[in-house]
Amino acid sequence: MSAVVNLVNGPARSVVEERALRPPVIGHIRPGIKVLTSKARGNARAVELYNTMVAAGDSFDTIAAALESKCSLKNALAPRNTPYFTCRRSDFSNPDVADEILKLYGEDRGDGLKLYRVPVLFAFNDWMQNLPNQMTVYGSNGRKFWSQYECDGIRYCMTYAKIERDPRAQRAVRPFGGRTVVRRQDDAIPDGICDPEQCPQYQARQCNLSANFIFAVPDIKGLGLIELPTNSIYVLQKAYSAMQTVQLARGKLTGTRFWITKREFDITRINDNGEAVRTTQPLTVLDADIDIGALLDAADDPVPALEAANQAVALLEVGGNVVPLANIEQLNVAVTQTGEDSGAGGADPAGGSRQAAEMSAAPSPPNPPDAQPAPGPLLQHILSGQEAGNGEALESLSDKRDRMSDLLQRLGLSADDRKQAFRIYAHTTFGRGWTDRVGDVDSMNERLAQALTDPVAFDREIDAARQPTFLD
Repeated sequence: MSAVVNLVNGPARSVVEERALRPPVIGHIRPGIKVLTSKARGNARAVELYNTMVAAGDSFDTIAAALESKCSLKNALAPRNTPYFTCRRSDFSNPDVADEILKLYGEDRGDGLKLYRVPVLFAFNDWMQNLPNQMTVYGSNGRKFWSQYECDGIRYCMTYAKIERDPRAQRAVRPFGGRTVVRRQDDAIPDGICDPEQCPQYQARQCNLSANFIFAVPDIKGLGLIELPTNSIYVLQKAYSAMQTVQLARGKLTGTRFWITKREFDITRINDNGEAVRTTQPLTVLDADIDIGALLDAADDPVPALEAANQAVALLEVGGNVVPLANIEQLNVAVTQTGEDSGAGGADPAGGSRQAAEMSAAPSPPNPPDAQPAPGPLLQHILSGQEAGNGEALESLSDKRDRMSDLLQRLGLSADDRKQAFRIYAHTTFGRGWTDRVGDVDSMNERLAQALTDPVAFDREIDAARQPTFLD
C-alpha cells in the first residue's frame, strides 16, 4: 500500500487527512424561491400550509415534505427566479446569522426587507475552489452521476462503484474512507466520456449544471463559509470572467471585496420545438469595488513609479550621478542667484534637469566668512520640508516617490529581477494603493533608509513576503 500524502501537511497522520480538504459551510443563500405548482394551488389546505410555513421561515425542503405528508402532494413546489436572494434562518446552522445578514445588507424596496446585493470575500485564489461546478444527476438517494475532468483534459461521467458482497458473511462489504468512485460505463455511456448530446439523462433534463459560490460575508461571524447555488451557464461564464479579470489585474482573488447582486439579461434558449426563444431573466452577477483601469496601468505598482519619477529625480542628478547631500547647498545657492521664484514651491519639473545641469557648472559665489548661507529652495525642499511663508508641507507625494526611487536604486531593487519581489512585499505590508497614501510612502522610505545599513536582512524580509500561504 502506497503512502498517502496530504498537500498541506505532508504525509497524512490521520484518516481525516487522507481525504480532500473541504471548506466548512455554515449556511446557504438561495438565488430564488419555490412556489406552489398550479395543481397544488387548487388545494386550499396546501395553500394555507404553504403560506404559514413560509411566514415562519421554514426551508422549502421542509415545506415540500409537509405538503407531501399532510396533503398527499408530491413535487408540489416549483422554483421561481426573483430579483432578490433568499436568506432564511432555516438555511443556516446558526439561524441568527441569516438575521444579521439581512440587518446589515438587506433593503426594503416596498416589499419588506430583502437581500438584493451582498458583499463577499473569497478564500481561495483558484476560481474553481471559489465556484466549484459540474454536470450532475440527482436521484432519490442523492448524487447519482456527475462530470469530472481528469489529467488528459477529457470530461468523464463518474458514478459510485457497485458495493460488493462478502460471500462469507453474506452481506455487503463495508467501504473504508467513503464509497469508491469509478467512471460510468453502461449501455448509454460505454466509454465513460461525458457527452451531453449523447447522454439520456441530459436529454431528459435530469442532468444539469450544478455550481456553488463559496464565500465569506464581511462582518458576519462563524467558523465557515456560505454557499450560493446556481445552475445557469450564463452566471458561471460571467463570474469566471469577473474573477479572471481581477486575477490578471491584482495577481490574486483573496483580499478583494466582491459584490453578488442580480441583473436582468436577455437569454436565448431552445424550446421543445428546436426554436430559439429570447426571455428576460434576473441573473446572479459578480462585481468588485476596484479600479481596474488603475490596476491595469500599474497605478498601484511602485516599480513603474521609478521610471515615472525620472524627470523629478533629475533635479538631484548631475551627469547621471546622484548629487551628494554635501553638494546640495552649492546647488541651491546657484538656483537662488538665477532669480528663480522660491515662493512657487520649487523648480519646474519639466525644465529642472536642464537648469540643474547648467547651474551645477556655475562657480559657487563666495560667502562672507562669518555669515551662514541662506538655504536655497531645493535645500528647503529636501531638509526642512516646509514652504517658507505659509507653513504648508513643501515636499509633495511625487517628491516622496522620488526619494523612494533613489533609495530603491541604491538597494538594487530597481533591477528587473527584483521589481516584482518588491511589489509583492510592498502590497503585503501596506495594502493596495499604498503609493497614493503619504503616510505609507513615508513609512516605506524610512524602512528603505534603514535597509541601507543591512541590505541582506531586508532582502530576506522581501523574500519572506513572497512565500505562499495556505490561502494563496
